[in-house]
Amino acid sequence: MPSNIVAVIGAGPAGLMAAEELANAGVHVAVYDAMPSVGRKFLLAGRGGLNLTHSEASAAFRARFGDRAEQVSPWLDQLDATVLRQWALDLGVETFVGSSGRVFPQEMKAAPLLRAWLHRLRASGVQFHTRHKWHGWSEDGALSFDTPQGAVSARPDAVVLALGGASWPRLGSDGAWQSVLEARSVAVAPLLPANCGFLTKWSGYFSERFAGQPLKAIALAPQGDFNMRRGECMVTADGVEGGLVYAWSSNLRDTLLREGGATLYVDLLPDRDPAQVLAEVTRPRGSRSWSSHLSSRLGLRGVKTALLHECLPKTVFNDPHALAAGIKRLPLSLNGMRPLAQAISTAGGVQFEALNQHLMLQALPGVFCAGEMLDWEAPTGGYLLTASFASGRVAGRGVLGWLAALKPAFATEKQKHI
Repeated sequence: MPSNIVAVIGAGPAGLMAAEELANAGVHVAVYDAMPSVGRKFLLAGRGGLNLTHSEASAAFRARFGDRAEQVSPWLDQLDATVLRQWALDLGVETFVGSSGRVFPQEMKAAPLLRAWLHRLRASGVQFHTRHKWHGWSEDGALSFDTPQGAVSARPDAVVLALGGASWPRLGSDGAWQSVLEARSVAVAPLLPANCGFLTKWSGYFSERFAGQPLKAIALAPQGDFNMRRGECMVTADGVEGGLVYAWSSNLRDTLLREGGATLYVDLLPDRDPAQVLAEVTRPRGSRSWSSHLSSRLGLRGVKTALLHECLPKTVFNDPHALAAGIKRLPLSLNGMRPLAQAISTAGGVQFEALNQHLMLQALPGVFCAGEMLDWEAPTGGYLLTASFASGRVAGRGVLGWLAALKPAFATEKQKHI
């Protein structure tokens, strides 16, 4: 019997990992991608230094997936941070752990890893078909693609869909698959921005003067019973964004959608306890302005001082206790979020209830899904990328199991033609 043929649609980390699992098992793999070259978003993610994974302990790592930790954890049983680092090393790419616990390639780039990976995939027989935009199935069940040369079709024995979410559509992930799957009775949760910036109403002065400036050595937490997380973010012309904001994006997004607004609290001096801040604020300042006083006593200056004036009413500066409290827990009102196309990643997608444990669609036997098109999300820090790789491995192995279970059927079909 000839080797099975499997189509992988989407050439990001999840799709390529599924292709690798299949090719290593002797399956003929055809990878299709809408873009002129593969791994576009992966390369963009590595533009500032590819954060491949994270070195923190397994329990903490898995907790980063929030209410989807139960679904994602079995993926990580098959490919976790340790396995991913060894996988990269097998490609000739050494990694190191940064000061924040994040793991990066020694060269801090995605391109060398992707080149080595594609070379290995091609050597194992994987075929790549770029500029092939999938738009579903034809009436007779064939996969349908639009290409510069016209419509083409394919009839594989199984399919892995790894089409991404809908963030950065110019890189190929435009979410057009939603309507295709919904028409086939696949349950899809609405796609929403994840790891995104948020909007607020800055004054004209603050926006013009401080847009583009970083807020360093701060801590943030949304309204509610949350512990402050430390790090940094960036002031934009109409809000805030950056790693520390992204860490809270799912909570802030859900609050905004539910209530129409959200509050993000900023600790401008996380290294100072409230008593120390109060003691310095209440010291006599004589004829000095508040800006000079806070600069000399607490080191608050520049964008941090401006943020105090932006977010607190003027009357607070007549009340040292209220001012000290504001420095440690400054309320920043948010009224919106960046659109999905500008988000780093996507929440929502194919619901887990529509899948079996091997990531095969219940409504479409032989069709598997992987990566960001599934209904999960994770903060930046290597978590999103690790789980995408891992889901691709799960889907690839799921296809192998499904094909093995079909062998008797294939054998019977073969006998009909003898």
